[in-house]
Amino acid sequence: MRDDENTRIATTGLVMLIILQGVMLASLYAGVPPHPPVKIPLGAIAPILAAGFATAVAGILLRPTTLLGRAFALLAVVIALLSFGPQKYLNDQFALIWPAVVLGQVAALMVVAGAVSPVLARRRPA
Repeated sequence: MRDDENTRIATTGLVMLIILQGVMLASLYAGVPPHPPVKIPLGAIAPILAAGFATAVAGILLRPTTLLGRAFALLAVVIALLSFGPQKYLNDQFALIWPAVVLGQVAALMVVAGAVSPVLARRRPA
């Protein structure tokens, strides 16, 4: 893939994560079930989501195929996987949250593929 194609794939994944996390935050404040989680106070979730938004936007603005942009993009994935990672398959409310979990994981894979692909392509022998 070309660098601009990788950038588009990773950027799309980052935007998807921003939208997913934004809707989750809105549902927390609105009290829409299954959120907010009973065990986690709302104040503990907001900083994680804020960090996810900030790192995803930084990855987009710096371009996820540059070194610093890639670092922010991959950090955004790690943060997003706190909400959308495979551990959520064991959540009691998985039947209610599965669309966000599955789409969050797809978006995370898009970011990783778009950000890491140029690095792997440069390491291949000519």
